[in-house]
Amino acid sequence: MTLTAEIPAETRDAVTIAEGLSERIAAGAGQADAEDRFVAENYALLKEAGLVEAGVPRELGGGGADVRELAAMLRVLGRACGSTALAFAMHTHQVAIPAWRWQHQKVAAVEPLLRRVAAERIVLLSSGGSDWINGSGVARRVEGGYRISGRKIFTSGAAAGTVLMTGAVLEEDGVRHVLHFGAPMKAEEVRILDTWHTLGMRGTGSHDVVLDDLFVPEVAVALKRKAGEWHPLFQTIATIAFPLIYAAYLGVADSACRIALDLARERPVTHDMRSLAGRMITELYGAEAAHEAMLAAVDRNAPSAETVDAVMKGKVLGADHMIRAVELAMELASGAGFYRSAGLERRFRDIQGARYHAMQRGPQAQYAGAMALGESVATVF
Repeated sequence: MTLTAEIPAETRDAVTIAEGLSERIAAGAGQADAEDRFVAENYALLKEAGLVEAGVPRELGGGGADVRELAAMLRVLGRACGSTALAFAMHTHQVAIPAWRWQHQKVAAVEPLLRRVAAERIVLLSSGGSDWINGSGVARRVEGGYRISGRKIFTSGAAAGTVLMTGAVLEEDGVRHVLHFGAPMKAEEVRILDTWHTLGMRGTGSHDVVLDDLFVPEVAVALKRKAGEWHPLFQTIATIAFPLIYAAYLGVADSACRIALDLARERPVTHDMRSLAGRMITELYGAEAAHEAMLAAVDRNAPSAETVDAVMKGKVLGADHMIRAVELAMELASGAGFYRSAGLERRFRDIQGARYHAMQRGPQAQYAGAMALGESVATVF
């Protein structure tokens, strides 16, 4: 019997499925972390349960979950295993973005990819750590297409991926453009480097991926844009992707606070403990409020410079509150939380990853300041 068959059809939404998987996903999280090992078993559970295609519109064979439902799903997964949730968020947003474009912009070109996700349960990878506004890697024109070389960092879930959604920079006549395409992970010219040995989120398997003279046909290039400045598609990407990514971190903060409260209840409550608990929960409330502001920007269904601004402000504020909530959880748990067996120190390490996604604090402040002053943000990233 499949996992989805175990859940009644009328309640078989992405959040309910994630909750049903939580105990099994949590069971191997600590060992994967300790061994610097990708959470492959958890990915198998997600695939079997139908969450790989959760964000594909129902009309195309998927689960029909919108961004809010997907964010709630990732938050549930984040409570069980931060690495599983963060890695899966990278696939999830790569599905949610074309799904949104298909539904709201009537972009027919994304339909084959979405149908393939639903029918074959392929896993999409993101190389956002390499492929922000400037792009990375080198494309050179050849007969019928391009040859691509580059090294893509932070490719979460690399070992489980089917297609790497990435890009490369083509320079012709002194002008730099970024080409966007999908790279098949089984191609001989694509290889994974064992580089992901980190402070936290160790189970994401976010290794570097090398493209070595990979041929990409002209017809496989989904977008060609000018390098070094915002494009409308990237406004859509930034608006939709980051509320999903930070839902995973919010789940980590949730679970850290829960662990700390459970440990604190085992001791007589003191004035200081009560104050720490209150401060911790208030920080978590701030994180939830910031995340809700990010989702509200998605709800506008009109990606723009303004929605990017709202999402990125929510991202920075949310990260601050999440990190502080987990720091206070460590204090509230006291010495008991210092032991690995409690699971709190792993959450403390995992939550640090919230600092590093684009746009980081400096560029985000520049972007928000330019928006407030009425300046162009076209090259602020």
